[in-house]
Amino acid sequence: MPDVDALVVGGGPAGTAFARGLAERGARVRVVEEHPRIGRPVQCAGLVSQRVVDLAGPGGYVRRPIRGATVFGPSLRPFEFRADTARAFAIDRAALDVHLADRAAAAGVEIRTATRFDGVVRRDADAVTARLTTADGTTEETTAKLLVGADGVASAVARAVRLRRPVEILPAFEAEYPASPGDPDTVEVYLGRRFAPGLFGWWIPDGQGGARVGIAADADGTSARAYFDRLRDHLAHRFGAPLANPTGFVVSGIPIGTVPRLSTDRALLVGDAAAQVKPLSGGGLFTGIRAGEIAAGIAAQALEENDLSAASLRRYDAAWRAEFGEEFRRALYLRRLFARLEDRELDAVVDALGRGGLAGTVVAFGDIDFPTHVARELLRASPGLMRLLPKAIGAWVAPGVAYPAPELDPGRRRE
Repeated sequence: MPDVDALVVGGGPAGTAFARGLAERGARVRVVEEHPRIGRPVQCAGLVSQRVVDLAGPGGYVRRPIRGATVFGPSLRPFEFRADTARAFAIDRAALDVHLADRAAAAGVEIRTATRFDGVVRRDADAVTARLTTADGTTEETTAKLLVGADGVASAVARAVRLRRPVEILPAFEAEYPASPGDPDTVEVYLGRRFAPGLFGWWIPDGQGGARVGIAADADGTSARAYFDRLRDHLAHRFGAPLANPTGFVVSGIPIGTVPRLSTDRALLVGDAAAQVKPLSGGGLFTGIRAGEIAAGIAAQALEENDLSAASLRRYDAAWRAEFGEEFRRALYLRRLFARLEDRELDAVVDALGRGGLAGTVVAFGDIDFPTHVARELLRASPGLMRLLPKAIGAWVAPGVAYPAPELDPGRRRE
């Protein structure tokens, strides 16, 4: 008999959300996390929507509501919007991870830290046998009816079960500052090739008087750290003094694209391991937690039917794509269009947003979990904005069109 019903590799939000959902349905679930502490090292900028708070449940991880944003074009001309109510929340990301792990443990999940997944020994009709290494170097084998990869963008589980990786991985570099000037109620976004070609740079208040400053950029031969240094130096010049010494750094990769299959015989992927990251923002907390919930429901059904074949688990792929597939298709297409814009074109877009009085549209329709909604409304509301963008964007906003017909190349593959 297998040791557990499900072995989850990775103790982040996607993994513990899956584990809790499955344990609440009566399954025996074990989570293994390679780091000694849940939530460390911190893996993101800590800006979430109300949906994340609702999914995670109330807790002390929420620090401060965020009510607006300023977007700077390459020439540093801004477009600003403010709302009367919270549009997002600055959180303590490590505390969120601990909170979610505690909820999983309360549901009966066994959580082991400082335990590394080293591969699959065998996968047969009855179980998956995984090799693990503990903190003292001891090697052990664990058998499970289902293996779940929640182990991030460089997923060892994905490699072990031969599920293809995302088409593109953007390097990211972030620093945490204990004190930082700036508006504590708003975030700042920096576009253009100087700071972050391919995505953007950010300044996000941490809710305690400090800030998180970072970039995610196309790996074009310049290091992510070099782009980060440029943004840090700009902020020091803008604020009139260097930022305080950072208390920590986050170096990571952001998967952009889609994985053709999320599951196979007796194995599935959730979170960053499954590239369930929003293509326009690089955020993955909402999508990862929600994926864990969806996968838990499908896995419970498969366990009850005693059928964890690829055909059975494919229901998870279908359920995920039914909920997020259209948004991801639109967002990925839009990101690729914008990634091809020159700095002068990005400046023109930011200027058009400001001239068009579109801040109200952003406030009314803005949604950091489904950003293509506001993008479509902005394009519909501003013919001038439409004229600045490639003709293909016209099909993207046309009524009744699922996504535009013209194909774009998928971008450079990152190994």
